Amino acid sequence: MIKTAFASSIGRVRESNQDFVQIFKNRVGVTMAIVCDGMGGHQGGDVASTMAVSHLGHNFASTDLHDKKLARKWLDVQLRSENETILKAADRFPDLNGMGTTIVLAIFFDQDVLIAHLGDSRAYSYSEGNFQQITEDHSLVNELVKMGQITKEQAKTHPQKNIITQALGVSSTIDPEYNELEMKTDDVFLLCTDGLTNSLSDPLIQQVLATKGLNLQERCNKLVNEANRLGGGDNITVCLAVNEEDGASDQ
Repeated sequence: MIKTAFASSIGRVRESNQDFVQIFKNRVGVTMAIVCDGMGGHQGGDVASTMAVSHLGHNFASTDLHDKKLARKWLDVQLRSENETILKAADRFPDLNGMGTTIVLAIFFDQDVLIAHLGDSRAYSYSEGNFQQITEDHSLVNELVKMGQITKEQAKTHPQKNIITQALGVSSTIDPEYNELEMKTDDVFLLCTDGLTNSLSDPLIQQVLATKGLNLQERCNKLVNEANRLGGGDNITVCLAVNEEDGASDQ
């Protein structure tokens, strides 16, 4: 059984929260979690992230998808369609020109999870004490890291760290990245925007996830609070999902 929780904060610097997060279930009870981080304009980022989450979630809720292969094909169509929708809206309304959004989402099946993303919003897994990043940032600094031109530590403060190489609404072509993972009992999956990962190190995130006595919502809240305590330089959004046996507690 999949249990979920999420939390979002404007942070301590931004004037608005352009992140958006939501959980959906389809007609056969399959769960999908979506996290988006909007970009561009005074309202544009907020509009783009809300559009992406709402449209994909609404469409997913009306499906009977229960197989990861079919879900991946469905997602590919949906993401490309939403990219076009956001581009058209930006062209139609001058105030929204240049808007876009990162996206990371996870669809949870009985023993598997399908993750898709564009941009630098991330997915992590915490399984049997091991914490690892699943997604790879679609960003300029990550390309520089892969080429050996800068280190991961330098990437965190690089002046061009906000340049995203893939997102919804930025280009007429997108190339979503997919990851398929086995999901065991008690595995925890984290979806988040860069407001979390720019503030908290991986060991600190792992420490919160491993904290005994906190339920899933309390862990979400603690991650957001810690990111704000350490600066809160951006909007912060986290979503946690855990695979539990029926009747188990999420402590």
